[in-house]
Amino acid sequence: MTAAGTGRPAVEGLRERKKRATRRQLSDTATRMFLERGFDAVRVADVGEACGVSEKTVFNYFPSKEALLLDRLEATADALRTHLPDPALTPVSAMLTILDHELGGLAAALAADADQDRALAQYRKFGDLIRNTPSLRAYQSDTADRFVDIAAEALATRTGLRPGDPEPQIAAATLLGLWRVQFRALRTHVRPGRPLPDAIDAVAREVRRAARLAEAGLAAFPAPSKHD
Repeated sequence: MTAAGTGRPAVEGLRERKKRATRRQLSDTATRMFLERGFDAVRVADVGEACGVSEKTVFNYFPSKEALLLDRLEATADALRTHLPDPALTPVSAMLTILDHELGGLAAALAADADQDRALAQYRKFGDLIRNTPSLRAYQSDTADRFVDIAAEALATRTGLRPGDPEPQIAAATLLGLWRVQFRALRTHVRPGRPLPDAIDAVAREVRRAARLAEAGLAAFPAPSKHD
C-alpha cells in the first residue's frame, strides 16, 4: 500500500511523522527543563530520560545541546533557500515574506494560550535564557553567520555571480540584518501587559522601516557579473 500521490509506502509517512513527533517532544521537553532549571544545569541525558530515550538517541535528532533549544532556526534556513532565489520577488520582498511568516507563526502561537500574560512572560524568559547563556549566544551568532552564507548562495543563483562575490555577500548581510531587526524588535515590544496585536504591529512597522532603507540600497541587485 502506498501513500496517495507519493509513490512511497504509507508506513514511511507514518515513520516520518513519528520522527517529527519525537523531535518536537525532545525540543519541547528540553525547553521546559532549561527554562525551569537553567541551561547549564540540565544535561542532554536528563532530557532523554524525561522523554524515555537514551542520550545517544537525543543526539541522533540534534547535533548539540544548544540545537535542542534553538532547533526552529532551521526553518529559517529552509525558507532562505526557498524564497531568495525567486526571480519574481526582489531580495527584500523575499526576505519580508520569510519574516512575515515567522512573525505570524509566533503571534498565532502566543495568541493560542488562554493566559496571555503567562505566555508573554515565558517568551521573554526564553529570550533572557539565550541572552544570559554564553554558549546559546555563540550558537545563535554562528547560525546567523551560516544564514548569510545560505542567503548569498541563494541570491547568486539569480545571476552569473558566485556566492563569494561582493554583491551576493553584501546583499545577504543586508537581508539578514532585517532578521536581526525583527529579533530585537520582538524583544522590545512583546511583553506582558501590552496587547499582543499592538506589539506585533509595532514589530512589523520597525522591520518595514529598515526594509525601505535596504530596498534602496539593493535596488541595483542583481548586478551584472563583473570581475577585475
